[in-house]
Amino acid sequence: MVGGKWWCFGNQSSGDDVGDLDPIVLVSGIGGTILNSKPKSWFGITTRVWVRILLADLEFRKRVWSLYNPETGYTEALDDSSDLVIPQDDYGLYAIDILDPSLLIKLLHLTDVYHFHDMIDMLVNHGYKKGTTLFGYGYDFRQSNRIEQLIDGLKEKLETAYTASGGRKVNLISHSMGGLLVSCFISLHSDVFAKYVNKWITIATPFQGAPGCINDSLLTGLQFVEGLQSYFFVGRWSMHQLLVQCPSIYEMLPNPEFKWKKQPEILVWKKDIENAEDSVKLETYGTSGCVGLFEEALKDNVIEYNKKTIPLPFNYDIYKWAATTRKMLNSVQLPQGIEFYNIYGTSLDTPFDVCYGSEMDPINDSTDICSTLPEYSYVDGDGTVPAESAMADGFDAKERAGIPGAHRALLRDELVFEYIRKWLGIQEPSISRVKTSKIVDVGSA
Repeated sequence: MVGGKWWCFGNQSSGDDVGDLDPIVLVSGIGGTILNSKPKSWFGITTRVWVRILLADLEFRKRVWSLYNPETGYTEALDDSSDLVIPQDDYGLYAIDILDPSLLIKLLHLTDVYHFHDMIDMLVNHGYKKGTTLFGYGYDFRQSNRIEQLIDGLKEKLETAYTASGGRKVNLISHSMGGLLVSCFISLHSDVFAKYVNKWITIATPFQGAPGCINDSLLTGLQFVEGLQSYFFVGRWSMHQLLVQCPSIYEMLPNPEFKWKKQPEILVWKKDIENAEDSVKLETYGTSGCVGLFEEALKDNVIEYNKKTIPLPFNYDIYKWAATTRKMLNSVQLPQGIEFYNIYGTSLDTPFDVCYGSEMDPINDSTDICSTLPEYSYVDGDGTVPAESAMADGFDAKERAGIPGAHRALLRDELVFEYIRKWLGIQEPSISRVKTSKIVDVGSA
């Protein structure tokens, strides 16, 4: 129910009963948090704008399209009548559970938006209690992973979990870009991390970037869901206009200092107008040289918003900011005493090199790339993040596990759950204790 209150029943905190379980904080990745549009005035209704299926593209363009502010380092919504906020219901878990919790989506059970839901259920079944030993941390994923708002929010969540559990250290479970956020937190607040955290389990984190997916996201956009439901969701072009203004995307570009087995490339088949009329040339761009291509391809990129034409070129200010973040990520050190575990996806074709045009059908100009569907070369991974990148965390891991599965599907994979239970040292529940964490719409009850 958009604009209404949702509350989760079936496993609420009972206060002082924490048992022998250390608290868990679940940290989402990019696109893995509900965003609400909240009017700045006293009037109006708070509306869920990410994720939603019905009227998704319209509301996304109106409420979520943004511009980066180089003076503050924040990406700010073009809609000056409202703010994008994260719902804090259910101890932060609601925002990362089912990303579109409308009745229709639950009836259809569209697994693409069932984010941490299955993992939350699993943990509840093993005795974790929301608000005492189980918490969620969703955040504004448009922003940089090292921006103050996100870092302070994670610090507050760790303190809350630590206090609510009676001073027990926290076990973090992060997914995808959430692992980069945690890494930035360690770099900025190593002492705080050591004080509050016992174990850190990360899943499908692009430690060295996600070359194929991110390079293409900056050039042509991203389709968050596939299949029939994609026709009801945010369009690829609409998503593209947001991503070119998001520091978080630039921070997941392939790491130029990492020793890849093969350096990721962008390839462009182009008409060679300087030579024969039918001549074709293949241009190749590496991890550093691609910046020039981004600038050329996006130089004419614009949107129409409130009857104004707004240019959205490749943002060099964001690129410079992201380069500083990358230096931070390259040098981060895990504090002593922290147990680190890494799960990465395998066995799926994962985009690596990206190619636009072909020898038989070359593009005329670099600006045509933005309206050209790419061809990929593939490596092993989870369909989004290459295993080579996800494995290369740079930490002294207690254990790493490569598990066949897709990037988001790993969050509901039973083998992943087995590893998590083993690493956390939790036992199988008795039949009498098994429950499910149900989401109930109070407004329709």
